[in-house]
Amino acid sequence: MTVGHYMREFHDLPVFDFPAEDARVELPDAAAVAWRISTATYCDPGDEQWGPLFERFLKTVDAGRVRALVVGGWDEAYDTSSAAIVTALIGANDRLTALEAVFLGDMLSEDCEISWIVQSDVTPLLAAYPALREFGVRGGTGLVFPPVRHTGLETLVVEAGGLGAEVVRGITGSDLPALENLELWLGTDEYGGDSTPEDLAPLLSGSAFPALRSLGLCNSVIQDAVAAAVAGAPVVARIERLDLSMGVLTDEGAAALLDGQPLTHLAHLDLSHHYLSEAMQERVRAALEPHGVALVLGDAEEPDAYDGEVYRYVAVAE
Repeated sequence: MTVGHYMREFHDLPVFDFPAEDARVELPDAAAVAWRISTATYCDPGDEQWGPLFERFLKTVDAGRVRALVVGGWDEAYDTSSAAIVTALIGANDRLTALEAVFLGDMLSEDCEISWIVQSDVTPLLAAYPALREFGVRGGTGLVFPPVRHTGLETLVVEAGGLGAEVVRGITGSDLPALENLELWLGTDEYGGDSTPEDLAPLLSGSAFPALRSLGLCNSVIQDAVAAAVAGAPVVARIERLDLSMGVLTDEGAAALLDGQPLTHLAHLDLSHHYLSEAMQERVRAALEPHGVALVLGDAEEPDAYDGEVYRYVAVAE
């Protein structure tokens, strides 16, 4: 499984692709859409590259009213990091004065596999845009996220086939007092996902992110261990939505969840793309649905077996 489609909505705005130079397209109001700035990752001679496209965008629209930007593909994203993109966005902060949301790396496998996208240190963007409320990034290769302070950020999403432990520690060690929504795709060690539940300690203890209300720890090859850590985590008592989807959750992890602290206060629990037996699925439903928890248990998976070994897979890896 891969990411199935380009973003259609971002920051509660419809996504609009900024058109090619020769396109005859009526442009929407600058503040009414999330603008997607994207070029081919496999460039032919003469193709407009991302830097010139971005400059044309800034000159064409009313940049001071742009609220949201989605960066799609850039030239040779499988080999060239996002550093130049980050630099260009920072350099435009005096023009993008109303910017509230940025997503970096909206690509499908046809453009660049998620674990081939080469990212960079993305945190200077947060310093350049103190009014930013939402930030997302796709791709863990080369991603750098040292601990930062940002007083306005409300939503942080990091999607990866493998998220490095240093990145996880940087995020959980950040000072983000307004953060309400956090979603991390932890991934698999085959693609650099070497974090452990211990790397999540500041988050799970509740000492980080006092405003947190929605938590996603997704797409993990160690989902049972994550579930067991969550089961006793103080932070869970004050969140409303918990997402443990896309990983290799088995009956062991689900049992740990049910045997831990009460989850009946949750408004929403997503366990989809799981490896739970039918009996365990029924046990989860019986424990939570009568209390009004909106439970997502779709995409039940069956493990593969080869030469006596059992294999389970996260939803998005390569």
